[in-house]
Amino acid sequence: MSILVLAEHHDGQLSPATAHVVAAAQQIGGDIDVLVAGENVAAVAEAATKLDGITRVRVADNAVYAHQLAEPLGALLAALADDYSHVLAPASTTGKNVLPRLAALKGVSQLSDVIGVESVDTFRRPIYAGNAIATVQSADPLKVITVRTSAFEAVAEGNSAPIEAVDTVVDNALSAFVGEELAQSERPELGAARVVISGGRGMGSGENFQLLEGIADKLGAAIGASRAAVDAGFVPNDMQVGQTGKIVAPELYIAVGISGAIQHLAGMKDSKVIVAINKDEEAPIFQVADYGLVADLFEALPELEQKL
Repeated sequence: MSILVLAEHHDGQLSPATAHVVAAAQQIGGDIDVLVAGENVAAVAEAATKLDGITRVRVADNAVYAHQLAEPLGALLAALADDYSHVLAPASTTGKNVLPRLAALKGVSQLSDVIGVESVDTFRRPIYAGNAIATVQSADPLKVITVRTSAFEAVAEGNSAPIEAVDTVVDNALSAFVGEELAQSERPELGAARVVISGGRGMGSGENFQLLEGIADKLGAAIGASRAAVDAGFVPNDMQVGQTGKIVAPELYIAVGISGAIQHLAGMKDSKVIVAINKDEEAPIFQVADYGLVADLFEALPELEQKL
């Protein structure tokens, strides 16, 4: 039994999410290969060789794989998949874009957002916004799986796996890279931050999110938001935490002015410690919070920043 893990990388750096997916692959068992696909990805491949538990790193370095477009990556994975029983990727924007195409090309079902491994063919995944956990068994010869990285501890680094070049170059007449607009921030990336402070509809306006910035600076935190705050136009949608946003599981999550709709809870309830600040003592967020403060956020936040 062999497993292929699609490495995620950005700006020449291996994403930490890959180490979490390798941890999930280890629970399945068997030989684990990591595929690094892109253009000029030698540094990414070298970083991947250090991940504990992997057998080798396979590198497809070609301009057609630049920008992680789904069409060429899906075709590449389909060409390699016959050598594997499982193909895994993070349940990220890239993983959710590429692996459904692989599943369709191979005529198999996809298992999405896996949070637990029962056996080589049986897995756990959340349904109903995380209010229930489904145990799913797949009879497909190829298991195509996206992994919720927050559910698995990352593997350590200390390996020195060999690198093998992949000569497969696919044709891509279906899509072309036009451009990208990237959010620039000196703060930690939301999905990988150790501390996250998020604001909700209770913040009142986008300008009031500045109240979170001083606290975030002192804690080295990323800033997130609820869908209500995003839909109201307070902040851009790349800050959204929740079922339809980013799934986070930091060591500390601070929810400010967030009522706690189930869609938001699905994105952050695996956080190690949850702190809620809300003036409504009946807010559902207090049901999952480890620490709750019933207070006006416009008074509590400046005081918290001062004490920090």
